[in-house]
Amino acid sequence: YMDQGKLADAEAMFQRALVTFEKTLGTNHVSTLMMANNLGILYNDQGKLANAKAMYQRALAGKEDALGPHHQSTLRTVDNLGKLYKDQGKLTEAEAMYKRALAGFENTLGPDHSSTLETVNNLGNLYQDRDDLTEAEAMYKLALAGFEKALGPDHSLTLETVNNLGNLYKDQGKLTEAEAMYKRALAGFEKILGPDHKSTLETVNKIGRASCRE
Repeated sequence: YMDQGKLADAEAMFQRALVTFEKTLGTNHVSTLMMANNLGILYNDQGKLANAKAMYQRALAGKEDALGPHHQSTLRTVDNLGKLYKDQGKLTEAEAMYKRALAGFENTLGPDHSSTLETVNNLGNLYQDRDDLTEAEAMYKLALAGFEKALGPDHSLTLETVNNLGNLYKDQGKLTEAEAMYKRALAGFEKILGPDHKSTLETVNKIGRASCRE
């Protein structure tokens, strides 16, 4: 339901699962905590940021206790909290969460793991929001090189980072470079998602804007 954009239906399923896990397994069981994290993701997508924060904080506290602060699942919730703080405009708090997640992923999974690289990309997004475009470009390029090596040039995570680089170059006024990134992303999205997917169509729109010269 989440993948289909049916967020109300997804919320009903997640809440039903959460209540059942709480009843049968307890409030601090790993399955319960993962469901709380999933609800946090859903609430974040719905723009219910206060509800999302409550779910993430509950999941994080439980995972730290049950799995430890450096477990992959714990670190993913830390990363999710970083995204939430970024959406709230709390960039200092977001950076702290991302850096904590990044250090943990690098230590437990290595610098080339997709979870590590996703957090690097997230840091790029944060630095771009903060208008620190040099740092953002460094993060995007690091993430892109890693994704290309680990996942290939046409994986969705690779293409999203290509798109992010396009956005960055556009913000820098480098419209030729931006257009090249967008066209690369478009070709990939058309190949793996089809011409009518939201990501494909959004990239078409970006190419149109980048192609406009004043």
